[in-house]
This record gives sequence, C-alpha cells and structure tokens, in this order.
Amino acid sequence: QVQLVESGGGLVQAGGSLRLSCAASGRTFSNYAMGWFRQAPGKGREFVAAISWNIVNTYYIDSVKGRFTISRDNAKNTVYLQMNSLKPEDTAVYYCAATPSDRNWVAAVGYNYWGQGTQVTVSS
Repeated sequence: QVQLVESGGGLVQAGGSLRLSCAASGRTFSNYAMGWFRQAPGKGREFVAAISWNIVNTYYIDSVKGRFTISRDNAKNTVYLQMNSLKPEDTAVYYCAATPSDRNWVAAVGYNYWGQGTQVTVSS
C-alpha cells in the first residue's frame, strides 16, 4: 500500500501561483511514477502531468504546458506541482496518484493509489 496526502490548494486570483505537494508513505516511493489529475465540478477526472520514478521523464497536457511543472524528491517521498499563471479554468480538485507503470500515464485506470484531493480555486 501507498498512502498519498495532498496539500497546498487554496484560493488564488487569475495569474497567481500555487504549489501543490503530495506526501507518500508505505511502499517504496521511488518504485512508482507519479501523476497529478484534476476534476472540475460536473466533469470527469482529467490527467494533468506525470513524472517517472527516476525524474528523467515528464509529461503534461497541452493546456498546462509552460505554466505547470511537476517535480519529485525521492529522499522526501514527495511529488510537487508548481502552478503558475493560473486561469479560472484550472479550478478543480487536484489529486496525486501513483503507478508502477513507466508508460501510459494519461489513463486514470493505470494508477493504483490515490490521494484524497486538494481544492484549487482560481478567481477571475
């Protein structure tokens, strides 16, 4: 089992920044690729970004490229999502998730473990 706990969400004005953190405990964190997903009201869960276990590879959806940065610190068992130039359409509950796969990171079904989510609200 891997337990994931997100933090860092909140209310921010458009153009502002937030840094989300996801602390992991349980099985060896460095064995897993990590992803961030989000779910806006009335919408399905959407992939945002992912990072490989060895930090070599990252992947983003087009709408956040150049604005969001995913990173991880395996010594601290933590993955981060730095979000800059936030837009109202970024408003959602953000979830981190862990997968043992080194590919196919976009599909939520590929992730074994999920956090409880943290709310991000961007006002216009």
